[in-house]
Amino acid sequence: MKIKPFLVERFLNTYEQNAEINIAETGIEPFTLSELLTMVGEENFLDELKKIKLTYGFIEGSPELRQEIANLYEKMPPENILVAGGAIGANFLVFYSLVEPGDTVISVFPSYQQLYSVAESFGANVKLLRLREENSWLPDINELIEMVDDKTKLIVINNPHNPTGSLIDVKLLKEICAITEENNAYLLCDEAYRGLYIKPDDAVPSAADISERAIVTGSFSKVFSLAGLRLGWIATHNREVIEELKIHRDYTTISNSIIDDALATLALKNMQKILERNLKILQTNHKILSNWIENEPLIDWIPPKAGSIAFPQYSLELPSEEFCIRLLREKGTLLVPGSCFGLEGYFRLGYGCKTETLIEGLSRLKDFLNNYC
Repeated sequence: MKIKPFLVERFLNTYEQNAEINIAETGIEPFTLSELLTMVGEENFLDELKKIKLTYGFIEGSPELRQEIANLYEKMPPENILVAGGAIGANFLVFYSLVEPGDTVISVFPSYQQLYSVAESFGANVKLLRLREENSWLPDINELIEMVDDKTKLIVINNPHNPTGSLIDVKLLKEICAITEENNAYLLCDEAYRGLYIKPDDAVPSAADISERAIVTGSFSKVFSLAGLRLGWIATHNREVIEELKIHRDYTTISNSIIDDALATLALKNMQKILERNLKILQTNHKILSNWIENEPLIDWIPPKAGSIAFPQYSLELPSEEFCIRLLREKGTLLVPGSCFGLEGYFRLGYGCKTETLIEGLSRLKDFLNNYC
């Protein structure tokens, strides 16, 4: 099986260890284990953890963890939750389980490359539903209708969206679900950033709560600031899909770490405390970034509505990879080039980091831009 290089991961693997200031990270500032346990008032948790026997855990995730994840949805049975190795593992399992050679898979683009390259490697006919800046980086429903054919197996979206931070509202999401149902296809909705809203009133329901043809994936990496757990999940009301996923999962995963499972359960039980901390960082930094862009003539953007990333456009005669590599070498500051997402003239910036890190990174980016004015 041949697959294209995962451009954003290859870029970060090559350069992120050399960055003094990393404003390319996509999650909210990660917890240390001590910070997490102190904030949730569980300083004795490690003592209990020492008693755990380091054997295999529950194959599909512990009952307690699956119940806590199910509580994130409306009337989702915990048996319809599968715990996976991050959202990336969850997404891969969906493609591995459902996509066959000759199937049509429609994916939004630009997007996280996994969401279209994996299906292509399995022999699918991948059609790219292009998101455009003039449409606020949102899918055009009429273009989607035109793309669907009698072999369409899967429609793939990402909400909130990586890399732009756009947000499909409930009206558009229902329209996408309706098209999926009318064509007897499935909708894969990567919801790794769900819950990170700049304005709380913009909150959108999960696609899994709208349609039984929807399969959604989530993660502890972004919203919970626990990327080091490497845990995610799949949720769907469709029992047939769950059973198919289980069959394929047996060939890739025995069980996830029982230590990670215990920490993830603890995080979910204290979700409101974590969200309060993370939304404060997100909203503070979004305002700082907005003010900076308003006063920077070489940078423009469609302001993100959700998530912790933005996709600004720059006005310099430099390819995006050269732009980012020069910024790193000259100013020690890391961004991700738009070329990693198939678009030139843009870069992805993560603003979920510590506020002082964002301020320093933007200051260095300003100095860099001034050198090219």
